[in-house]
Amino acid sequence: MTDEQLHHLLLDNLSTAVLLLNDSLEICYLNPSAENLLAVSAMRLCGNSVSTLFTENDSPTPSLREALESNHPFTQRQATMVLPDQSQITVDFTATPLQTSVTRMLVLEMQQMDRLMRINREEALITTHDTTRNLVRGLAHEIKNPLGGIRGAAQLLSEDLGDEPELREYTDIISAETDRLCSLVDRLLGPTTMPKFVPVNIHEVLEHVAALAEAETRGAIAIKRSYDPSIPEISGDRGQLIQAVLNIVRNSIQALRNSNQKRPTIKLVTKIQRHFTIGKVHHKVICRIDIIDNGPGIPEDLIDRIFFPMISGRAEGSGLGLPIAQSAINLHHGLIECENGKGETRFTIYLPLDI
Repeated sequence: MTDEQLHHLLLDNLSTAVLLLNDSLEICYLNPSAENLLAVSAMRLCGNSVSTLFTENDSPTPSLREALESNHPFTQRQATMVLPDQSQITVDFTATPLQTSVTRMLVLEMQQMDRLMRINREEALITTHDTTRNLVRGLAHEIKNPLGGIRGAAQLLSEDLGDEPELREYTDIISAETDRLCSLVDRLLGPTTMPKFVPVNIHEVLEHVAALAEAETRGAIAIKRSYDPSIPEISGDRGQLIQAVLNIVRNSIQALRNSNQKRPTIKLVTKIQRHFTIGKVHHKVICRIDIIDNGPGIPEDLIDRIFFPMISGRAEGSGLGLPIAQSAINLHHGLIECENGKGETRFTIYLPLDI
């Protein structure tokens, strides 16, 4: 391997976004992390002025030119960049002058700050979810023990009553309600078995859920798809993945049924995302699944608690579907996030492809 090949290999595998600017402050190279951060290919961006990436208020052009001329590094905090889809991200970056035998250049190293804040939020979400799950497990054990005694006593009492159907009706009610409460406790616990990891086609999972949703809504809600065919099979438990996605889709269905949306729509989107951190683990490549509906959105006072058990924005909701989905995805070393956008609610499932 030549030195040049080694340098390219190092740059291509850095998690830090790196841009190389010529002495006219035009972009002449960006590594894969920069392509991922800016959501644009190197072929499309190279040759453009770096100023096109920043808002007018945060344009670093004068400071970059000064760094180039003075041969001193320059750092800017919380600069706002504009992506090709007009969305904005916040970055910290350092510009380091580079002198070659024929020209001067600048190396830009960029770190997405809103992504770092999201990582901290994800870590807190995972920790909170684990704490809640352990608490529920303890409560479930304390609840199910006396329930077993109550059901057993009801059965014995029913046998002693013999041929008195009116009285046995009450013991039947006790047994039925005990079973219902046991079932509720089991649902609170979510998946109780570890996933059986086998190769799974995530698009087959989504199509299975879409078919169930279309049958359930009888075509009243449009299901649209936008799939990335390059996504390989993932390692997962097909049944648990179907349950997780179905719970989210059913949440969207209920939200749309309670809205005045004339064209209720759920969109299923898949894509590959590179250099992504879930909790404390950095993954080179992940599968991202977006489930988007054009319903009324989630109330702001609930959005930070939406994955907690028994939390629901609907009077008729059980508040168990989303926590169960989060538990299933966590068992796959993944994560679910939720956010309200302009006229839409987006649930995003992140599943690592390199486990």
